[in-house]
Amino acid sequence: MNAKGHCYPKCIILQAVYFKLRFTLSYRDVEEIMKMQGVLIDHAVVQCWVFKFAPLMEMQMKKRKVDVGSKLENG
Repeated sequence: MNAKGHCYPKCIILQAVYFKLRFTLSYRDVEEIMKMQGVLIDHAVVQCWVFKFAPLMEMQMKKRKVDVGSKLENG
């Protein structure tokens, strides 16, 4: 994931996207959570991040996913 050109560090972007996807929060809820952690962002920015980075995160997770059946057969 390349966060170049964004005003926030990669870890902040990943955390906001993670909150949105993992806990099915609204964008405004994510904005409030991040505000409690001292990060001031707009909910529209979170929405842009989710649209841009969620597919990339999903591809990375699929690459790392191990099929349970294949691991048991080889073990």
